Amino acid sequence: MRRYFNTEGRCKPDIHYMVRLDNRLDRIKRLFVDRGKYFVISRGRQYGKTTTLMALAEYLKKDYLVVSMDFQMMGSASFADEQAFVIAFIEYLEELFTGRSDFSGITETEAFLDLTQLKEKERISLDKLFRGLSRICERSESPLVLMIDEVDSASNHPVFLDFLAMLRGYYLNRDYRPTFHSVILAGMYDIKNLKLKMRPEEEHKYNSPWNIAADFDINMNFSVDEIQAMLQEYEADYHTGMDVGGTAAEIFQYTSGYPYLVSAICKILDEKLSEGEEDLIASGVGCVWGREGIAEAVKIILKSKVPLFESMVKQLDIFSDLRNMIQEILYQGKRIPFSPDMKAVSIGLMFGFLVEKDNQVMVANRIFEMRLLNLFISEEAVESDAFQFGERERNQFISDARLDMDLVLRKFTEYFTDIYGDNDEKFVEAHGRKLFLLYLKPIINGKGNYYMEAQTRDARRTDVIVDYRGEQFIIELKIWHGNEYNERGEKQLAEYLDYYRKKKGYLVSFNFNRKKWVGMKEIRVGDKVIVEAVV
Repeated sequence: MRRYFNTEGRCKPDIHYMVRLDNRLDRIKRLFVDRGKYFVISRGRQYGKTTTLMALAEYLKKDYLVVSMDFQMMGSASFADEQAFVIAFIEYLEELFTGRSDFSGITETEAFLDLTQLKEKERISLDKLFRGLSRICERSESPLVLMIDEVDSASNHPVFLDFLAMLRGYYLNRDYRPTFHSVILAGMYDIKNLKLKMRPEEEHKYNSPWNIAADFDINMNFSVDEIQAMLQEYEADYHTGMDVGGTAAEIFQYTSGYPYLVSAICKILDEKLSEGEEDLIASGVGCVWGREGIAEAVKIILKSKVPLFESMVKQLDIFSDLRNMIQEILYQGKRIPFSPDMKAVSIGLMFGFLVEKDNQVMVANRIFEMRLLNLFISEEAVESDAFQFGERERNQFISDARLDMDLVLRKFTEYFTDIYGDNDEKFVEAHGRKLFLLYLKPIINGKGNYYMEAQTRDARRTDVIVDYRGEQFIIELKIWHGNEYNERGEKQLAEYLDYYRKKKGYLVSFNFNRKKWVGMKEIRVGDKVIVEAVV
């Protein structure tokens, strides 16, 4: 069976193209497991947690006995009360140990037999379970490592929090009561944030039941080099002729290495777009495994209904502060200082929607930005005059399958001046860029995408990159702050055009001065042409 790119569940190197995890696993072993740490692999949905956990279990087998559990395999009834949980936990261990030669030294001990016999007792409890586990750890020739995946499925149950508290107690007294050498939990919620899932009246009961957890600061994003190594394996099998390094860098630009998104782009390129490569080349898309093909794959992802994006929408509905913060970042270019103590920031980091860079809060990757912009704009489209205006006028902007960006800006200038020209600076800063994006969306919808360049975004300027049928347009949206500032902006845009190897760019200046000049003009900066629209 040929290997393929996998986006459903655990990845395995013998059947999937995947980033090699050896260096990451070695760091986890050295920095956490070998040091006897208890820790949580807490990352957003579809971040490769299970793949990492299972690979780590194999990696540790030479030095440890690994007890690997998945709490999704235990139904709700198993968490009904303490006795039900203890019985289910012991039965799970029996099933894991049976037939495993590496655990034969444990299953044959009196300590293990005593533990299994607890099920027959009329009254059993967590403390008896842990005393039995302690005796097993004491008699084992190799240190035991406990791994539990999908702990989120148990975190609503009080008995699980009691279980965490007991783990904490044994960890703190491990010099006197033998226990697991290391404990590794995996889930989306950080154990320290379990209060987010509790009802208010429950919060006082469980204050930091597992505050012994070491901070797991291993970067689980894929680097450009890691993506490149994966693509080299694919290229060795299929000889597509791709520029492996360039393709890896372009995929990283969209994903920032978010594991699911990297695999999703590659899967679409391999399974969907490669089948019709000749048609795509004829339509001007170019090489499937190049920049244009990747942009086509991103379009498909943005239209896909997948658990990652469904979870994103759900969490934004629950946490309105997080939604408002992301809207301010995307629409207004607001620079929010990083503080993990801010609830919205903490939640966004935990779910993987936000990241910290240069002490600022940013949306985690370009695809998230595009998907979130699509969501916010769709929610506002029905009530937006700007969107409706773009919808009515859109046919005139396309000629010979090309987008006439000059005309787009000219019509937007007329529209904005007529409807919003008398508004003040505060209105322009809060709504100007949003109105332009709402206006532009129906014009390029279905054939193109846009995103905002995170590197240049701030409260005064935002660069919008529009991709339409393989052609790119660079547009700077800027709040007017005088002629000198405007001239600096023109030079900055010219430099940015160099980066994108473009000779022509666009500048939309939102000018709130009462005596402003309104209209469009062309400016030459070196060998660059900048079309400036002042509204």
